[in-house]
Amino acid sequence: MPTILIVDDDPLIRDALSDALPLHWPGVTVMAASEGEEAVRVVSAQQPDVVVLDVELPDLSGFEVLRRIRRVSDTTVIMLSRLGDETDQLRGFQLGADDYLVKSLGITLLVARMQAVLRRKGASPGAGGVPDLDVGPLTLSVDRHEVVVRGRPIRLTSVEFTLLHLLAANPGQVLTYTTLLTRIWGPDSFHTTDQLRVCVSRLHTKIERAGGPRCIENERGLGYRFARLPPSR
Repeated sequence: MPTILIVDDDPLIRDALSDALPLHWPGVTVMAASEGEEAVRVVSAQQPDVVVLDVELPDLSGFEVLRRIRRVSDTTVIMLSRLGDETDQLRGFQLGADDYLVKSLGITLLVARMQAVLRRKGASPGAGGVPDLDVGPLTLSVDRHEVVVRGRPIRLTSVEFTLLHLLAANPGQVLTYTTLLTRIWGPDSFHTTDQLRVCVSRLHTKIERAGGPRCIENERGLGYRFARLPPSR
């Protein structure tokens, strides 16, 4: 069962989530941190499966904590904020957040979002046995949640991996914005095409840094497609 790290400076929220999560998700292990520096140390040492990260912390902003976490881990990070400001949401996705939610959501929905992200990441039972997908110089392994570009592994968040796999499994086919948003975040999500654009931009950067091609094309006003790539030599 997964390990969840709650990062929030409010002891009432930490205690409430620590008590409620095991009731809604039997078997989970819950840890807690009240400051950003502490959270980064815990992630580095313990590698929890999910980090629920408050945007407002006393020592570091949640965005800086996320930046530091991404240097040492590709663990699932769900950011929580009192406000649903779209600019902050986009910033979170640019830094590698897997989801961004407002604190007013109920515990049942929070658990559902965490479970959905872990399913995408292949952390749920029954995810094994999926064959690797080879597209040009890229190899995608769902079982290992890994992408290798010309022999070089690259680190992707669960959102980035899911987006890349959806597109790469259908080369040359345009997948509409609505299809991608629904497949990645669910039919009831509030996510936007701007957040998709941010994820595509991050994928381009990571793949190209590893020596891969610019393989995702935007069909303006419609969606994205994965370019047909020649076999790797």
